[in-house]
Amino acid sequence: MSCFTRLFAVVRKELRQLGRDRLTFGMIAGIPLLQVMLFGYAINTDVRHLRAGVADQAGTELSRELAADAAASQVVTLTRKVDTPEGLLELLRRGEITVGIAIPPDFERRLQQSERPAAQLLLDGADPVVLGAARQLSQMTLRQDTAVVPKGGGPLFEVYNPYNPERRSAVHIVPGLIGVILTMTMAMFTAVAIVRERERGNLELLINTPVRNSELMVGKILPYIGIGLIQVTLILLLGHFLFRVPIMGAVGDIYLAALLFIAANLGLGLVISTLAQSQFQAMQMTFFFFLPSILLSGFMFPFDGMPLVAQHIATILPLTHFLRLIRGIMLRGAALGELLPEIQALAIFTAITLTLATLRFRKRLD
Repeated sequence: MSCFTRLFAVVRKELRQLGRDRLTFGMIAGIPLLQVMLFGYAINTDVRHLRAGVADQAGTELSRELAADAAASQVVTLTRKVDTPEGLLELLRRGEITVGIAIPPDFERRLQQSERPAAQLLLDGADPVVLGAARQLSQMTLRQDTAVVPKGGGPLFEVYNPYNPERRSAVHIVPGLIGVILTMTMAMFTAVAIVRERERGNLELLINTPVRNSELMVGKILPYIGIGLIQVTLILLLGHFLFRVPIMGAVGDIYLAALLFIAANLGLGLVISTLAQSQFQAMQMTFFFFLPSILLSGFMFPFDGMPLVAQHIATILPLTHFLRLIRGIMLRGAALGELLPEIQALAIFTAITLTLATLRFRKRLD
């Protein structure tokens, strides 16, 4: 038998094995398709339609025109109206808007002066990409047919960035890394651990025990909750002492949010463990979930810049909601109770995954 015959036999065996492993075969085409769709369609670094609020204290034709021109630029989409700049800061703190347009009562008089800008932009500039996009508004002017432009050709807006005045990327990235690391480790650790026990036959010991499925599920995830909290602590310490990332909110709120997010990912890991037939499949499925999570959640690219379809998909992912929680608490000083929609989304995801895992799990060898 020649070397080429033996080589061909090995290749044929490998191809047959790939054909029987449907998950691996599907991912051969699935991963390229997913990445091309995400990067080509959903990911947009030219950020548009940032959620914005306006506080028009002037109430004049020119002030209304300013708001209309800002919306016409497509950099922002006006979603909220409040009475005062303080109201805009409150919306920014709760994460309901990204940009605030504050128009003072003496707006028209300021237009005739060169000493100071006529209006103010309030930005959640923790994300430098968002900051750069929103700063485009600071260069805009009113349409020339109004015959009223800032005297001396100065900027129309003063930019105020209360949450990242130094424009450091680490301030935005490090809190998000908590969610990214927990997403990968918690789901993968749980899925692989249970599949490994099934492969080694350890679950056979549980066949004749009175342990219920729900008790077994909870018992499996409790140790990983402690591991997750250790990871959160390490990232917080490194971020604070090495990168000077501020912690504006309560530390207790950070850990409560992390606990809920850890539970969501552990529930996901349990579901994956009931679907995967091997440890390799468990890691494949975890990666297949991790890829859209990191790209669509707002960790790498601004959420507001994505198409609506991508935003709807992102709202299903727990990382999207955790990033809003952790950045709101750490960077903007928001209280956990002010971020209830994100808490509810994580709680629903956790309940669904734990229920599915419990229903699918069977104390059997196969």
